Amino acid sequence: MKIKNSRFQLLLQIYLISLAIFTVTRTVLLVISWQDVTPWSAVNILEIYARGLLFDSAFCAYALIVPTLYVWWFPARFWAARWHRYWVQLVTFVVLYLMLFVAIAEYLFWDEFKVRFNFIAIDYLIYRREVTDNIMQSYPVVPILAVLLVVCGAIWWLLRSFMLQAFACREPFGDRSLIALVLLLFPLLAYLGMSQPLRQFTENNYINELTGNGPYQFVAAFRNNELDYNHFYQTLPVAEADRLLREEVAEPNATFLSSEPFDIRRDITAPGKEQRLNVILVTIESLSSDFLGYFGNTKGLTPNLDRLVHDSLFFENFYATGTRTTRGLEALTLAIPPTPGRSIVKRLGRETDQWSLGQVLGDKGYHPYFIYGGRSYFENMGSFFQGNGYAIIDQSSVPSEQVHFTNAWGMADEDLYQQAITTADAEYANQQPFFLHLMTTSNHRPYTYPDGRIDIPSGSGRSGAVKYSDYAIGQFLQQAQEKPWFRDTLFVFVADHQAGSAGKTTLPLERYHIPLWIYAPAHIKAQVNNTLASQVDVAPTLLGLLNMSYRSCFFGRDILKSPARRALIANYQYLGLYDGKEMAILEPQKVARLQKFDNGVQADEESALRADSFLKRDISYYQGAAYVYRHRLNAWSLRNNLAVSGALHAAIAGGIK
Repeated sequence: MKIKNSRFQLLLQIYLISLAIFTVTRTVLLVISWQDVTPWSAVNILEIYARGLLFDSAFCAYALIVPTLYVWWFPARFWAARWHRYWVQLVTFVVLYLMLFVAIAEYLFWDEFKVRFNFIAIDYLIYRREVTDNIMQSYPVVPILAVLLVVCGAIWWLLRSFMLQAFACREPFGDRSLIALVLLLFPLLAYLGMSQPLRQFTENNYINELTGNGPYQFVAAFRNNELDYNHFYQTLPVAEADRLLREEVAEPNATFLSSEPFDIRRDITAPGKEQRLNVILVTIESLSSDFLGYFGNTKGLTPNLDRLVHDSLFFENFYATGTRTTRGLEALTLAIPPTPGRSIVKRLGRETDQWSLGQVLGDKGYHPYFIYGGRSYFENMGSFFQGNGYAIIDQSSVPSEQVHFTNAWGMADEDLYQQAITTADAEYANQQPFFLHLMTTSNHRPYTYPDGRIDIPSGSGRSGAVKYSDYAIGQFLQQAQEKPWFRDTLFVFVADHQAGSAGKTTLPLERYHIPLWIYAPAHIKAQVNNTLASQVDVAPTLLGLLNMSYRSCFFGRDILKSPARRALIANYQYLGLYDGKEMAILEPQKVARLQKFDNGVQADEESALRADSFLKRDISYYQGAAYVYRHRLNAWSLRNNLAVSGALHAAIAGGIK
C-alpha cells in the first residue's frame, strides 16, 4: 500500500497543506496574543502545537470523508479523462481558496473576540446584511481577496505536479479499497477520541483557544449551542449579582429556600382556595403587535383578535424575549431570561429536566400537552417539551383523515385547533384538568392556507396569513364556547415573536412588541393592562390567576400582583433590559451600552459604566440565568432537595470566576 503510487496522494498533499495553513494561523494568533499567553513556558508552547495538531487532523479527517469516497469509487476508465482532470483541478483550486479565506476570517475574528470560531460566528451567518456591511466598511476586502487569489494560484501550481501524477496512476480497485478503509478509520478515531476537554488544559483561556482549530470549533458550536457568559460579558461579584437578582424576583408572597449563590428556588403562597381551571396557551407564529387594528393597523387583518381585546385581560405593553420561535417557547415554558447563544430548546442533551410551567401544573394534577402544527422534531421542540413534562401531539401523530390542509410547515391552524378541542374533550370526559400549549404555523412563509376562508387568496403574502390566523382563532373560540369545559378554561393568546427582527439598532425595541390576551369571561374581568412585562412573566401570572401555591425557580413575576415593570429582550448575543425609559444592553467583549427612550422612541445612546445601577440589574438577570442553567440549579429533579450536596456546592464555587 504505497500512497506515492496511488491516486490518493492528492488527498495527502491537501492534508499537509491544510496542516501548514492551520499551523501558520495558530502561529500568527500566538504572536498577536503574546502578552496574553502567560505564564510562558516551553511546555505550554509544545502543548499548544501538539494538541493543536490533533484538532487540525481531526477536522481534516472529517473533511476528507467525501473526497476519500470519491477517489475510491470513481471508475478507472474515466479517471484520467481530460474533463475529469479539469474538474478535479478546479475543485482543488476552490478548496484551497476557501481554506485561505477561512484563515483570514479566523484572524479577523480573533482580532475582535480573542477566541476561535464559536456561536458568534454562526450568528454572523444569520445576520448577513449587518455583518457584510460591517466587514466592507472595516477592512480592505477587495485587496485581501485579490492577494488570496494570487497565493492560492501559487499553491495550486505547486500541487499541479502531484495532481498529474495522481491522474497517471493505474490503481486496482482492491488496492484503492484498502487505502480508503485506512483513511476512513481516522474520522472514526476522531469521533471516539476527540472532545472539547482536550483543549481545556490550562487556566489561561488564550492558550486553550490557541490549541483549538477554527473550523472544528465552528462545527462544534452547532452542538454546544451557547456562549460562556463569564468569558464574553460584564459580570458582577457573585454576592452582589445574587443579591440584585433576588431583589428582582422577590415577591411579598415568596420565601426563598436557600442562601446559596443564585439559588432562587422559593415557595409562592396564595391564600384561599386554588382555582382548578383548565389552561389553553396558544403561541401564535409571528403575530406582531402592529398587525392589530388596536395598535393602528388599518387593513382589517385581525377582526377577531381586535374584538377579543375588549373581552379579555389584554396586555398592551408586552414584549417578546427574542426573535425566534424557540426563544418564545423557552421564555413562556421556563420563565428564564435568554442565555447567550441558541435557545435552551435546541441545546441537545441539556434541554430536559427544567423547571417548567408544565412540570408545575403536572405536579398539581394537570395533564400538560404540547400540540404543534408541524413535526415536533423541528428545532428539537419534541425532545424539549417531552423532557420537561409534556405529552406531544404533532402532525406525525395525527391521523391523516383529520388533517385537511398542510404546507411545508405542517397543519393549517384550524386543524391544529381541532386537535386541541379533541384533546380537551377527552380530558374533560375523564374529569381531568388539562394544560394545552399550542404552537401555530400558518403565519409563516409560504403563507398558504385553505381556500375560501378569508377574502385574501392563499399564498399571496403575509397579510393573508395573518388574517387566516385570526380567522382560525375566531372559529376555535366559537367551537370552544359550545363545550362544557369552556366556562372553566383560561385561554391565553400570545405571539412567539414579531414577524421581523431587523432594525437600525442592535435590539430594536419596536421589533419585540407583541400582544397578550388572557380570556376567561366567567372568571376574569375584561380590561386593558398597561404594565410593562415580557414573556418570562406569563407563567407566574397564570399560576397567580389560578391562585396556586407552588415552588418556583422562575425568573418572571406575577404581572397582576407584583409586577417587575421591566422587559427582558435579547438576540443571540445582545442581552437587554428595558424599563420604559432606558434599555441596558450587554454585548460580547464585555461591552455595555445604555439606550434612552422618549415615549418608546430611542432618543440617545451612550456607553454604560459598570457602576450604573440599571446596568447592574441587567447583569444580575443574565449572569444569574447563565449560572443557574449551567449548574442546573433550575433542574426539576431538585425541586424537593433543599440541601444541595457539599460536592455540588464545591463544583459551583469552582465555576465562579
